[in-house]
Amino acid sequence: MATPGTAMNKRVEGPEVENLPVLLTRLGDDVMQLFDTKVSLLKVEVQEEVNAFLRAGIVIAMAAMVALIGFALASVALAFGISTQLANTNLTTPARYGLSFVSVGLVYLIGGTITALVMKGRLSRQSLLPNRSVNELRKDKEWLKKEL
Repeated sequence: MATPGTAMNKRVEGPEVENLPVLLTRLGDDVMQLFDTKVSLLKVEVQEEVNAFLRAGIVIAMAAMVALIGFALASVALAFGISTQLANTNLTTPARYGLSFVSVGLVYLIGGTITALVMKGRLSRQSLLPNRSVNELRKDKEWLKKEL
């Protein structure tokens, strides 16, 4: 029968003690590999996001140029249409054209301002952080705190 305290006084000898530094080194290497993997994941995720934004930006720019040309032609047509409606007024031809173009311009100015303000509000609520990677890094940090 063992006396009290003999189990505490026994020294652990053998291969377990000799492997402890090796195990700690391996643990450190594994932790570094984990962080390297997480950083690589973050880089890939950011690169994918940037590429998606660039592709979409190029397509949007091309579509905007085509739309701008169509918008300009439609605006001129609308202004000329309004000026023909003002033909029965006492205004001169240059005054009718001027009033038509100013009225079309004011409508577009008001509509464009409202659209820009709405889109600015939407963009200010959008997050640019790579949420998946940030969440994974937070989980790893908590796990390491618990383990160490």
